[in-house]
Amino acid sequence: MIIIKSPREIEIMRRGGKITARALSLLLRSARVGMTTRELDRMAEKSIREQGGIPTFKGYNGYAASICASVNSEVVHGVPGDYVLREGDILSIDIGTTFEGYVSDTAVSIPIGNVSEDALTLMRVTQECLMRGIAQMREGNCLGDIGHAIQEHAQAHGYGIVRTLVGHGVGRKMHEEPQVPNYGKPGQGVLLKRGLCLAIEPMVTQGAHEVKTLKDGWTVVTVDGKLAAHFEHTVALTDEGPRILTLRENDYLEHDDVVLYRPKEEVAA
Repeated sequence: MIIIKSPREIEIMRRGGKITARALSLLLRSARVGMTTRELDRMAEKSIREQGGIPTFKGYNGYAASICASVNSEVVHGVPGDYVLREGDILSIDIGTTFEGYVSDTAVSIPIGNVSEDALTLMRVTQECLMRGIAQMREGNCLGDIGHAIQEHAQAHGYGIVRTLVGHGVGRKMHEEPQVPNYGKPGQGVLLKRGLCLAIEPMVTQGAHEVKTLKDGWTVVTVDGKLAAHFEHTVALTDEGPRILTLRENDYLEHDDVVLYRPKEEVAA
């Protein structure tokens, strides 16, 4: 069942989203060569709790950490541990907060030190895919419009779109209906209505779209071993259009014909 959120609920999610955004911004400023992913996880939990939130991921279906930290060919759900970040790595950080009973969820991929031009292009295009998908979150559109915008932009650059993992509705639970594929056909799927809250999260690969899960039961990697990138925002559909609830300072919001509603007070410094 799809749960439509009231303006009051969206406001709570906005406040929680700022907690998530601030914690992620801290990690992005801190991640560097020589740091372990476990150190980043500890920083994330401390930041979320100090702001009055609860790390949503910790304990979720037995997951032991507060973030997912996925490196290079790891697409999503990488478990923080003893891995030491190296020059040239791509690091994807996925983070969620529960605040007053509501969840916000966001992710970003970043370079560690100097990375290849190919890696930088992959990350840029994946972020553009996210923003193009969000731009389709307007009343009267369908889920297929979101997925098609993401798929079309990724494939235009020769990239693969992961199909076995999708975005999702979000609210009192981290994973609610509907599922939000990163591919689709315009005009198909669930009709988008005001009050709908989605976690839109393109997962884009440098090669083929096939993925597999490692023996730890969590980490999803590309089958061909090529790089992957992951970007995500929690978004509410409002009277003004898509309202991003997990904005960070300096978030990338405009590209070509993509211009999104951005109230100044939304941005988490």
